[in-house]
Amino acid sequence: MSSLSQRLHLGVQQKQILTPGLVQMVTVLQLNRMELKDMIINEIAENPVLEEAAETGEELTPAEVQSLLERERQAEPADQAILTQAEDSDSFQSLDRSLDGDYAADGAAPDTPVDGAAPAATVEEAAKPETDPFEEIDFGSFFDDYLDPGFKSPASEPVDKPSFETFLSSPVTLSDHLQSQLSVLVLPERVRQAANSIIGNLEESGYLTTPIEEIAVAEGLTLRDAEQGLQAVQSLDPTGVGARTLRECLLLQLDARGCRDSVAWNIVHDYLKLLESRQLTQLAKAMSRPAEHIQIAVSVIRHLDPAPGLRYSGGGARQVEPDVYISKEGEDYLITLNDDEIPQLRLNGEYKRMIDREQEPNKDVRNYVKERYASALQLIKNIEQRKQTILRVCHSIIRRQTEFLEFGIDQLKPMMIKEVAEEIGVHPSTVSRAVANKYAHTPQGVFELRYFFSEAVQGPSGSATPLLIVKRRVKKMIEDENRAHPLTDEQITARLQAEGIQVTRRTVAKYREDMKIPSTHQRRVRA
Repeated sequence: MSSLSQRLHLGVQQKQILTPGLVQMVTVLQLNRMELKDMIINEIAENPVLEEAAETGEELTPAEVQSLLERERQAEPADQAILTQAEDSDSFQSLDRSLDGDYAADGAAPDTPVDGAAPAATVEEAAKPETDPFEEIDFGSFFDDYLDPGFKSPASEPVDKPSFETFLSSPVTLSDHLQSQLSVLVLPERVRQAANSIIGNLEESGYLTTPIEEIAVAEGLTLRDAEQGLQAVQSLDPTGVGARTLRECLLLQLDARGCRDSVAWNIVHDYLKLLESRQLTQLAKAMSRPAEHIQIAVSVIRHLDPAPGLRYSGGGARQVEPDVYISKEGEDYLITLNDDEIPQLRLNGEYKRMIDREQEPNKDVRNYVKERYASALQLIKNIEQRKQTILRVCHSIIRRQTEFLEFGIDQLKPMMIKEVAEEIGVHPSTVSRAVANKYAHTPQGVFELRYFFSEAVQGPSGSATPLLIVKRRVKKMIEDENRAHPLTDEQITARLQAEGIQVTRRTVAKYREDMKIPSTHQRRVRA
């Protein structure tokens, strides 16, 4: 029988630790243009050291930030590329010197961020005793200007104009549309409570998937109250909303059209399976109806909406702003990052001078400013790192997809994330984040950067064909088929193999299912 005892074991382990700088670098890399803009605005609001640079070029230049990145890479292993924050005073001072491009000989700190054009301090300025920048602010006149109740000319006060967004109408959701109708119905309070709960539980398609019994228990209502609330919701527009099954949704719409007990109503009520499989001949025999009556009823059913809620819940047209512009000039392709409306950052000179002073009356304030200064510098470097990574990925895409840019989608080549990662010398996850949710404006249109990455399928003469092109060919074959005799997966496979594309029947079936294309039996239209 073994006994429990305490023992001390020593072991060596390797752990990958994500520093705050690396976490921020990964986060910044996967942001698209609009998300990056929002993040920078939030950082400016939270970090007093960060400022939005004016249009006079006071922000850090790419060359200066790139030099910072190179120094960071030389200080750490090349395969890790981890940007760490400066925590001790020595490393912090080295970052200061690298940022400022070395101060002037007299040791005065520049008032503006260093961009190679900062004026050197004069002898008179160097001879002046160093003063606390907070003491130089005339708070009395500052508050007098804003507390003075006297008259100010309109020209001296900025006029707040309404933003353009205030004139845009927001899309009406399914819940809003139903709530506006429910508010004008005369209902008992408990029934109205049940109806509100049911509307809150509806899917985007308009269906109610939550059992009505659960809603009654959750709201503390009787089952009768819940059922009456469901009837109230099902009476609203769009017709069919609040249905629990496809059969109930279609029957509600037929009832609203006055088609109850009609041929179409009986088909949906009793023979929906035959209708889904398009067995119209069997349907006519089962109902003892002429084929003409069945055709008319099926035509009526086809005009019903199986998902009535999507007209309000759908996302609608999606607005896309390209993160990258790829244009051709002569024989070369140029890559331009879309930096419009993205704030350009600089570091506040007043806080910089507070750090440079050896004697600071309040040590806690100085430590806080040092921490904020290091955080601001880290953000600037991570934004530049993001820019360089996206540019390198786009250059690799252009080298591999030149024929696509010249002639269109049919010339798209297979390309894997791993291959691009090896070419530019980064981890595949870095490339995956660099292309996530980002769009490129190309001579062939606007495409998501992920669109250029596609698996390879064995093609003619041993060449590789992108998976996207193979799926397009399968879809084209099905669109051109004879609906009375649709193509089977075996026939599509044989046609692709005849073109030199080596696929199996199971692979073709998977492609068809990925594109939401019904099976051969479901596509067949019988007379």
